[in-house]
Amino acid sequence: MIPLSGPPKTNLWRVLFLGLSTVVSPSQAQFELHVPTGLTKLQAVEGTEVVFPVWYTMPGEMPDIQPWEVPFVIWFQEQKGKNSDQLLSYINGILSTTTWRASLVYNMPSRNVSLLLQALQEKDSGSYRCSVNVQDSHGTNWGNSVKTIELNVLVPPAPPSCHLLGVPRVGSNVTLSCHSPRSKPLAEYQWERLPPSSKIFYPPVLDPVRGSLTLTNLSSAMSGVYVCKVQNIVGSAQCNVTLEVSTESRAAVIAGAVVGTLVGLVLLVGLVLLYQRREKAPEELANDIKEDATAPRTLPWTKGSDTLSKNGTLSSVTSARAFQPPQGPPRPSVLTPTPSLSSQALSSPKHPRTKEAPPQPVSLTPGRVSSSSLSHMGAVPVMVPAQNQAGSLV
Repeated sequence: MIPLSGPPKTNLWRVLFLGLSTVVSPSQAQFELHVPTGLTKLQAVEGTEVVFPVWYTMPGEMPDIQPWEVPFVIWFQEQKGKNSDQLLSYINGILSTTTWRASLVYNMPSRNVSLLLQALQEKDSGSYRCSVNVQDSHGTNWGNSVKTIELNVLVPPAPPSCHLLGVPRVGSNVTLSCHSPRSKPLAEYQWERLPPSSKIFYPPVLDPVRGSLTLTNLSSAMSGVYVCKVQNIVGSAQCNVTLEVSTESRAAVIAGAVVGTLVGLVLLVGLVLLYQRREKAPEELANDIKEDATAPRTLPWTKGSDTLSKNGTLSSVTSARAFQPPQGPPRPSVLTPTPSLSSQALSSPKHPRTKEAPPQPVSLTPGRVSSSSLSHMGAVPVMVPAQNQAGSLV
């Protein structure tokens, strides 16, 4: 939107003067808008800047702008299939722009209304129309004119990417591809092999438009570094790919890869199992010790003594109720235990036995049952070792 000041009716007439020449004064024939010959079509490289040269003259007057002159200037960008976009305007002494990249070359007011466009982009290509209307301080129209300049923004080739398609082995065919994503105009491709066996390739093996190079019936001598150069009228770029022709058959390479993979998997599985086994071994050993734990060991027979720990004697097994000391003198039917063979075997003249209290006879009559009754019941007499006061066997 163009900012306008003053009464609405005055602004409306001024807008009409910018694009139309419905009212023609006798002096309008003296007004003329100029564009240099040969500069109606411009070319510029992306990222640079360009000047659209336009100025107006009023013959019979001074070459410089006069104090009474009031120029009105508007610059538009026009593209095919799109509406016109206003880039810049100078109306009522106020300069307005829709982008920082657009500005006037000379400070206004001036008869040189050239446009400067910076930081060019490919989308800036199109037609640029300049509309100029000159009035005097009394509002009299002195002329109106429009000039159009074409702009074509060129883009140098972007860095290309190179690829090898196929398996480079002796006797096979491969294709080297090269592609640049951006280029205006379209770039041309050229392939060459670097020294020591340098070579430049031409059609039909080379496709200069698509950038592909086809190599057939490969040999070891064709190995080397291949460089792709892409260029247009404003720039160039390149990439390279290394070709190493192998003499090994494809089947051998595949078999080797498969075998290597299997061996690696087997080793990996073995390491995992070994690690798990080492981690589990201490735990299993601890469980085995708990399951195989034995009862507290009894005291062994001491050398040179016929005593036995109280916990290891038969008396500890037999209940006190079953074996009670007799009341009074022993009966004839009560068997008197004799020393065990182990006690006799341990007795030795070299190791005199300690003096101990004489053994007390033990009744073998459980519940005071007579020996005859036991015999009728099928009982068998058993010799039980005697104990001393300390509780040891004698």
